[in-house]
Formats: sequence, C-alpha cells, structure tokens
Amino acid sequence: MRKLFIFISALFLVLSSATAADREHTLKIYNWADYIDEDMLTEFQEWYKEQTGEEVEIIYQLFDINEIMLAKIERGKEDFDVVCPSEYIIERMLRNDLLLPIDKDFGQTPNYIDSNISPYIIDRFNMIDGSGKNANDYAVGYMWGTTGLLYNTKYVTAEQASSWSILQDEQFKQKIFIKDAFRDVYGPILVYLKRDAIDRGEVTMDEVMYDASDESIALVEEFLKRAKRNVAGWEADFGKEMMTKEKAYINLTWSGDAVWAIEEAADVGVTLDYYVPDEGSNVWFDGWVIPKYAKNIKAARYFINFMCRADVALKNMDAIGYVSAVATPEVLEAKIDDSLENGVDASYFFGEGAENVKIDAVQYPDRKVIERCAMMHDSGARTEQMLEMWARVKGEVVKPWVLIVIGFTLLMMFILGIRRKVLKYRHSSAYRRRRRKR
Repeated sequence: MRKLFIFISALFLVLSSATAADREHTLKIYNWADYIDEDMLTEFQEWYKEQTGEEVEIIYQLFDINEIMLAKIERGKEDFDVVCPSEYIIERMLRNDLLLPIDKDFGQTPNYIDSNISPYIIDRFNMIDGSGKNANDYAVGYMWGTTGLLYNTKYVTAEQASSWSILQDEQFKQKIFIKDAFRDVYGPILVYLKRDAIDRGEVTMDEVMYDASDESIALVEEFLKRAKRNVAGWEADFGKEMMTKEKAYINLTWSGDAVWAIEEAADVGVTLDYYVPDEGSNVWFDGWVIPKYAKNIKAARYFINFMCRADVALKNMDAIGYVSAVATPEVLEAKIDDSLENGVDASYFFGEGAENVKIDAVQYPDRKVIERCAMMHDSGARTEQMLEMWARVKGEVVKPWVLIVIGFTLLMMFILGIRRKVLKYRHSSAYRRRRRKR
C-alpha cells in the first residue's frame, strides 16, 4: 500500500501541471483503497500502447466512501475518467444523468467485457433501477460479494452465527465489530426483522431492500440500539485485522474482508469462519463507469476492457481477496481447491458444469445462499433519514476512554483559560504601576 501511495503522489506531482494536450494522454482513475493489484496499472499502460500505439499516464486516486466520490462528480469539478461505485450509487448516477455509455467496440482488440462477465452479474445489473436506462450499457461489473458474519470459532458456534440475533446476545458484550456502512447493515437487519412476513409471502426480499419507510427505519434503529452494548467499534477497515488479533469475536462485514481475515488469522493460529445468516442478507456489486465529465474516454474504455481479462481478474482477486465479476473457465479452474471437503453449486455464476465444484464458499457462495440474498438499491430522498438514524445509533456508543480524553481536554482548556486571564491581569497591573510611576 505504501508503494501505491508513493506511486500516486509521484504521478500527481508530475502531472499536476499538465496541459490540455497532456490530458488527452492521461487516464484519471478513482477507486476504493486496497482494491486492485498495483502492478496492473503499469501492465495496462504497456498493454494500451500495444493495442493502440498510444502512450497513457495514470493518475490513480482513492476514496473510502461512495458518497464522497459521488459528491465530487456531482459538483462537476472533477474530470475522472474511470470510477468504481457500488450498485446503488450507479442507480443514482444513472438517474441524475452522470454517466456516459460504454462503447464496447475495440476494433482488433477482443471485447473481454461481453465475453467474460458472468451472466449472473449481467442479470443483477439489469435489476439496477436506472430510470429507463439499462445499467449494463453504462457499467461493467468489477467485484461482488455478500454481507455476513465473520466469527471466531473458539468463542462462537456455527449455530449462533446462523442468525442476526447474535448481535443482541449479551454473551458477546464489547466483542462485536460492525461495518461502518449503514446500507450494508440496514438491509440485513431489516430482512431479519421482517423474516416472518417474507416467509409468509407477504413481502419479497427485493421489496425489503427498497423499503426505507419511517416504520422500517425505526425498527432497525431499535434493534441496533439494543445491540450497541455489544459493539466494540464501528469500523471502515480495521475490523478484519482486529479479528485476527482476537480483539473481538464477531464482525458484521463483507465477504472479501472475511477472506483476507481468515487467511491471515490461520497464519497466527486463530480460526475464523464466515456465514451468511439463514434469515438472509444483501449481495453487493461494484462496477466500472465513465462519468460524464471524463476527458479520456478512449483510455477509460480500454481500461475497463483490460480489467475484464481473465488473467487480470485472477491477479486482482489474489491481491485483494474479493471476487471478480469475470467467470471464464480459466478463472474457475484457477479457483478450484481439491483439498476442500464439500462442493459448492456455483452454476449460477459459472454456468453448466459448476453444479458441484470444490471452491471457496466464502468467495463463491452456494446457490442456496445466493437465493436468500437480495441487491441493495438507492433510497433516493429517504437517504437522509437513514443517515440520521445511523448517526443516532453510532452517537450513543461512547467508549470510557473517549470520555476520559474529552474530560482531560476540557480540563486543560479550562486551566489554560485561567492561566491566560491571570497573565493578562498581571500584565495589566504591571502596566498600571508603570503609568503611576511616570
């Protein structure tokens, strides 16, 4: 990661004074942190020169929250060429006319997008509500996964991890980390709270994922407030590492983080596992898009196509732990692990012949798991109410050490204030004495 930041900084310094002509040979990429094999940036430059005969320099910048990325593009002051938003942000960008369609005609260069992306991913993108626009014309799947529970098998049983109710179990007080991503928490918890209605057929999983009513927001808030006594922290990225150090026993997190944590924990003798609770959860997707203010559309198209090559997809997966949207025979063959005991029905993703393959079930959930998951959607005008709920829930979780720091800071401010007044008084008194002497 350090090398990447040095690389980014160096390029930024070199290119910050670029002229308009230079911009035509510069590709600006805006992506999540730790979400690519760093070597792929250099490989793309070489490949692009081979395919087009043109040079391209890369400015690679990072974001950690979808909304921050979106705000920059909405203001129209950023000319990123390629961005990697999540599915609900793709929805919002389509509705607000912030994306350009992706031309998939690459001349003599193969079209890896149409040939390599899983039909499952294409089908999910068809479900993105773009107000009449087909998301597959404007976005290409990059990585995907589920939201579930990463747990320490020494302290948590598989049965306990099979339900979201574990978050309220007092046995795990201060032993739970929750991902600081309100949508990824809101959806699964609402599914849990409406499980009986779903079982009775009164509402579908997809309908629940659209539900941002006052009533549902209040239900989720009540659940989370009851669970907060067990929460050791709301984490954006540190939860997986804390789990490997046994600082907590449960982490509501993404499958990609779980893969990384399980592997790292095994190296230090800690056994972690991951499960999508039986009540259901969400399945999420990130995809490449070209914002309407992009300046180098040609290089952007080629970069997206390059990222869909099977060998590139495998390198990215190995580097970051998440699962590529690419579903070629080469990817399936590379991911098969004969040391695994049980097979997984991954035919929904790879197609016929993958009904019982020995493959990582965290990365590629069994069809039965996928069938109890649904995709998140943009909440539109209701997003503000959801954010306010999230702030109320998190704001009520204050650690004792935080109170100590705040108290100490206030005390020091009080002491410094008194000291300033004393010094000011002494200075004023001395000044008056000097005046009286004159």
